[in-house]
Amino acid sequence: MAIRHDWTKEEILEIYNKPFMELLYEAATIHREHHDPNTVQVSTLLSIKTGGCPEDCGYCPQAARYHTDLEGNDLMSVNQVKAQALRAKESGSSRVCMGAAWRNVKDGEEFDNVLEMVRTINKLDMEVCCTLGMLTENQAQRLAEAGLYAYNHNLDSSEEYYKEVISTRGFEDRLKTIDNVRKTNVTVCSGGIIGMGETVEDRAGMLVALSTLSPQPESVPINALVPVEGTPLAEQEQVPIWDMIRMVATTRIVMPETQVRLSAGRTQMSREGQAMCFFAGANSIFAGDKLLTTPNPDVNEDMQMFKALGLNPQKPFTKKSQPESVDAENSKFQNLGEKPKWSRPGHTIERNLAAQGKSKKA
Repeated sequence: MAIRHDWTKEEILEIYNKPFMELLYEAATIHREHHDPNTVQVSTLLSIKTGGCPEDCGYCPQAARYHTDLEGNDLMSVNQVKAQALRAKESGSSRVCMGAAWRNVKDGEEFDNVLEMVRTINKLDMEVCCTLGMLTENQAQRLAEAGLYAYNHNLDSSEEYYKEVISTRGFEDRLKTIDNVRKTNVTVCSGGIIGMGETVEDRAGMLVALSTLSPQPESVPINALVPVEGTPLAEQEQVPIWDMIRMVATTRIVMPETQVRLSAGRTQMSREGQAMCFFAGANSIFAGDKLLTTPNPDVNEDMQMFKALGLNPQKPFTKKSQPESVDAENSKFQNLGEKPKWSRPGHTIERNLAAQGKSKKA
C-alpha cells in the first residue's frame, strides 16, 4: 500500500465509521503488510522535571494554574536518569522518553544537562526520546548531535478543537516545532488525546493534520483522556474502548508505516480491549507504573499480557539505525541564547478559567 499524504476529513470519517469488523479486518491486513504483528515496541516515560508548567492545557495536572495533588520536582540529575534508564532496560523497554514540564526549551544549564542525559542513555544502546515543549532549529540540531532518536510533540486534537483546550500557545507552534525536528535526523513522535469532549470530526481532523505531514510521523501516540481532579477536564466521561479501537484502526489505515502507540488510559482498559487494539494495528506501548503523572499498568502486568498474546518486545533501533552521540566539547552547534517569540493566541477558555478559580479544598 502506497503512503498517501492527501487524506481528506471525509475519507477518514468514512474509514472511522465503517462496520466494526470490516474496519478491524482492513486495519489488521494493512498492519501485517508493514509490521510484524507479534512485535510491540516498549517505551518507558520518565518525568525529568515535574509540575510548574505555565501553559493552560485543559487535560494537564502539571499546569501551575490548576489545583491538583501533583508534587512537583526540579530537573533530575544525569545519574538519576541513568539509573532509571538501566531499570527500564532490564524490564524490557527499548526506549526512554524524557518529559519536562516546560513551555519551550531555553538555552542554558538545564538544557545542557538534558543533552548529557540524551548522550548517556544513547550510550546504553537504548533509543532516546524527549518531550520538552517547543524548540528552535538549533536546539533540535543540538539534541540530534547528542544522539536523540525521537522527539515527541503532540498535536493533541484537530486545529479547530485545539482552541477549546489550550489558549496559551497556537496550533501552528506545534507544527513549527515538528518542522524544526524534521531538519535533523531525529524521528517525529506526534499524536493526540481522545475523550476531551471533541467530536468524531475533530478526531478525523487530527488524523488529517498528522497524515498529511511529509514524511508522516514515525510514531503516533493515541491517548485516552485520564481525567484528573482539579483540571478543567476532570468531569469528562471515560472514553469507550470501542472508540479507542476505532481510532487505532483508522490511524493504522491512514499511516501504514507509523508505529501506533497505545498510550494513556490503559489502566481503564481490559486485557481483551488492549488485545483488540493490538489486532487493529497498535504496536507500541508505554511501560511502567506512571506516564509522567498519570497511572499506567505495572510492567509485570504488561509482560504477562505479552506472554498470553504471544507478543515480543521490539529490539532497539529496529526501524532506524542508532544515532552517534557527539560529546559536548566536539559539538558543532552551540548555545545561541535564543529567545524565540512563540505565539500566545489570547482567547479565553471558560472552563480553564473556572478551574483556575477553584481551590482544591472547595
